[in-house]
Amino acid sequence: MRYVAAYLLAVLAGNQSPDSASLEKILNSVGVKVEQANLTKVIDELKGKSIEDLIKEGTSKLATVPSAPAGAPASAAPAASGAPSAKKEEPKKEEKKEESEDEDMGFGLFD
Repeated sequence: MRYVAAYLLAVLAGNQSPDSASLEKILNSVGVKVEQANLTKVIDELKGKSIEDLIKEGTSKLATVPSAPAGAPASAAPAASGAPSAKKEEPKKEEKKEESEDEDMGFGLFD
């Protein structure tokens, strides 16, 4: 991802066909160790292609990806009502924690 980001930065800066030296300069400026094989692969895949067209194509592909709220899965099936529970819930033991005077360090927040 960092190589693609460096490529995009180079294109945004006006270099329509960035080479490995310009991408290395960008990556080294932010302390990224450059792996030549990955850098060459990104350059070869993007060479001669319009970044604007690639972004439009990618955006249209992302529009078809289904998304659901992060809270609960949309396709969760309810548990069968007739099946016995595999796990018996034990009653939780509530322990009362007694506050000591040391916990408030001798003063209150609003005193």
